Amino acid sequence: MAVTVDTDRPTARTSAPWVAMYHSVADCTDDPYRITVTPERLDGQLAWLRRRGLTGVSMTDLLAARARGESRGLVGLTFDDGYADFVTAALPVLRRHRCNATLFVLPGRLGGDNAWDPLGPRKPLLTADGIRRAAEAGVEIGSHGLTHIDLTRADDPQLTAEVGESRARLTELTGAPIAGFCYPYGRVDRRAVAAVADAGYSYACAIDPGPLTGPLALPRVHIGQRDRAVRLYLKHRLHRLRRRPVGGPR
Repeated sequence: MAVTVDTDRPTARTSAPWVAMYHSVADCTDDPYRITVTPERLDGQLAWLRRRGLTGVSMTDLLAARARGESRGLVGLTFDDGYADFVTAALPVLRRHRCNATLFVLPGRLGGDNAWDPLGPRKPLLTADGIRRAAEAGVEIGSHGLTHIDLTRADDPQLTAEVGESRARLTELTGAPIAGFCYPYGRVDRRAVAAVADAGYSYACAIDPGPLTGPLALPRVHIGQRDRAVRLYLKHRLHRLRRRPVGGPR
């Protein structure tokens, strides 16, 4: 799932960190979008990581360590959408392997489901209490927007609400500042990046942002049920070949 991350000086422009992107942790029998891993598979993937002397951490901890030049052996773990199974299924596995993560949630859909996915089962999302439970367990909470819309197609009021209002709601809900944003569907353009910057986020995650790669558009690698040792190794190697320079944290 990861490999040793290069150490760097705080002011240096360095390669993007290796960040794993997860979604739901549950039964994956009906999973047309391949967004689900079973708890057993997650356990095996984290064991693979730990056997190589690597530790999964939140994005804020990863970026802070990079700024200090102390990120060797750290890997970013992110979970998108805020599924209810994060608390019941993913969190115990993370704790078993002494790892942490960032959970990107949708404050406009608290207690709802993944209505944006037309196919597959309805997956319940965390309630406000569930998000607080994750935060109290030490998991970093970030915004995935209010309602999971494609920001590259949003009008100005929608963009402001999805990016700025979601941060305000999560700050109130958790009682802590929200540093990170995650672009729904991984889709990002310069307008969305500017909105994230204006809203005061320190970093943001995408999937493959291309020339926009930077602290507010960090690339990630999708990890799914089919990813065992060989595939994890290959995904890491391909990431190292294509990653772009990234400046220091904002």
